[in-house]
Amino acid sequence: MKRELPLFVTAAIGLFMILSFFVPHQAVSVPADFLQQSAVIVVAFGYVLGGANVLRVNFDGIYRRRPDWPYKLVLAASLLATLAIGAIEGRGFQSEGTRFMWIYNQVYSPMSATMFALLAFFIASAAFRAFRIRTLEAGLLALAAILVMLGRVPIGNAWTHWLPEPLRLQGIQEWIMDVPQNAAKRAILIGAALGVMATGLRVILGIERSYLSGEE
Repeated sequence: MKRELPLFVTAAIGLFMILSFFVPHQAVSVPADFLQQSAVIVVAFGYVLGGANVLRVNFDGIYRRRPDWPYKLVLAASLLATLAIGAIEGRGFQSEGTRFMWIYNQVYSPMSATMFALLAFFIASAAFRAFRIRTLEAGLLALAAILVMLGRVPIGNAWTHWLPEPLRLQGIQEWIMDVPQNAAKRAILIGAALGVMATGLRVILGIERSYLSGEE
């Protein structure tokens, strides 16, 4: 029964949520809204458990004096300080001028920008390895990447300013991003959506049972 009950609850709620998209009656929409709000609450508790697990893992590393324990200490102290400041300032902690927003704007945002700036070098290194022209497809990919990169910087437009506007690098890169890139992105999104639908149907029908303690 401990296996059949979760499968039944999952199938019933899944079918009910699908039904709510096609039946706009209050008898269906109101319970569906309640279930969605309940899911948001469960996700919120998941964040709390995730934060508690982060503190547990880092406190264990600090206690055992592992090689990177000073970084763990900074992480744990920053997390606790941010939570304390947000709790003290109450529901308006996201308002401009609060200490919480000062931490976000003056500490978190610059650190995030620094991390993304460092990622640019890793992306350049990965692009160098990926764009080794060994096949026709790799050559087309490298050519498109070069045109897009040159078309997004002023020097690219300076080189081709004498050409008609559609033939300038900026116009070419806009066409690449709007037509072939957009078409490929939409195809990937459609494929991902179909994959999500297939996985959802497998869960609803009881075929996918990995959430039941790893049962296949």
